[in-house]
Amino acid sequence: MASKSPARKAAAIDNGIGLKDRTRISEGLSRLLADTYTLYLMTHNFHWNVTGPMFNTLHAMFMAQYTELWNAVDPIAERIRALGFPAPGTYAEFARLSTVKEVSGVPRAEAMVAQLIKGHDTVARTARGLVRVADGANDQPTLDLLTQRLDIHEKTAWMLRSLLED
Repeated sequence: MASKSPARKAAAIDNGIGLKDRTRISEGLSRLLADTYTLYLMTHNFHWNVTGPMFNTLHAMFMAQYTELWNAVDPIAERIRALGFPAPGTYAEFARLSTVKEVSGVPRAEAMVAQLIKGHDTVARTARGLVRVADGANDQPTLDLLTQRLDIHEKTAWMLRSLLED
């Protein structure tokens, strides 16, 4: 028995959201997944490599942040699957889809914080850019997911910004 192609499987879903909207939403969620995973990797890298007088504070903070990001990737990927599409899951796909810029080398602690602020702002923009599409498709589960992600990324960026204030 031959298996259906991903496009035919997606077309077979009749959940009240048309194929065109589900396609656009899944593409946006794929970018959100790639951004989230890239930010996760950056945050974990900084956790391993941070040094300086704020080591203990930043080491623990980065661990809490990368753990939250790690826990976020599965619900995003599962929403893509629920819409009928395969979730991206390779470094090559993430590199192609992500708008979070990777960091070369090991920056100093304050530069790590600044890079993470940029990363969280970037992921928030990606999520916010998808809200209108999901809202127009009456896709409440995706809207709920996006609202949760926006809240977390904006709050994390605010906390990180507070570390750089005098």
